Amino acid sequence: MNPLLRWFHSLGSPPTFYRFATRWIPWTGFAALVLGAIGLYFGLFRAPADYLQGESFRIIYLHVPSAWMSLFIYVLMAIYGAIALIWRIKLCEILMMAAAPIGAMFTAVTLITGMLWGKPTWGTYWEWDARMTSELVLLFLYFGVLGLANAYDDLRQGARAAAVLALVGVVNVPIIHFSVQWWNTLHQGESVQIIGKSTIHASMLWPLLLVAAASKFYFLFALLQRARTLLLEQERGKSWARELALGAR
Repeated sequence: MNPLLRWFHSLGSPPTFYRFATRWIPWTGFAALVLGAIGLYFGLFRAPADYLQGESFRIIYLHVPSAWMSLFIYVLMAIYGAIALIWRIKLCEILMMAAAPIGAMFTAVTLITGMLWGKPTWGTYWEWDARMTSELVLLFLYFGVLGLANAYDDLRQGARAAAVLALVGVVNVPIIHFSVQWWNTLHQGESVQIIGKSTIHASMLWPLLLVAAASKFYFLFALLQRARTLLLEQERGKSWARELALGAR
């Protein structure tokens, strides 16, 4: 077996994953803190004001990375759910359930900062346009996944029910992404392009990318922490978990 595939296979073992998470939690947290502090400092205090929106544009340094993460986490959650349903891998069930509240948090931040941005820009906190409405639907989908996961006494049965909803709801992700192209909307179009030239000035772009990277590391930090806790809860009857608990005492 390829060494990389062997490593991924071994990572599916609960004790191995627990050790992996414990090793990487401090590093991901440190990276999120450093990148976030640098990006927010230059974005909030050093980048020039926007020629149209003035100082109010600075909320993008919270709004845009949160919006990106809200979509990224849901897609990742759906992938975990698909693997859990097809191959019955317990760790993927745990990772899916651990990711859901983090994704819900990023989605809530996206909606709140979008409302705060909308008032000075559009003259209203909320407008039922395609982008805002579909992002709100995404928040309800996250809540639905969380509700289903906790609606069963059997944690694994709840995870499988939540996985089905995660897969059904993933259709909303491209709707959110392409909504500004498919419909007339107050929300501005994409100013940061992965392929092609971005329309945002470089002095504003690189702090935004630093905060976006920080949000990825924060997600890993929070995901590993939550997954480690859920793993111990499900594996508390196993010998390795009992030995770990005894060692902690």
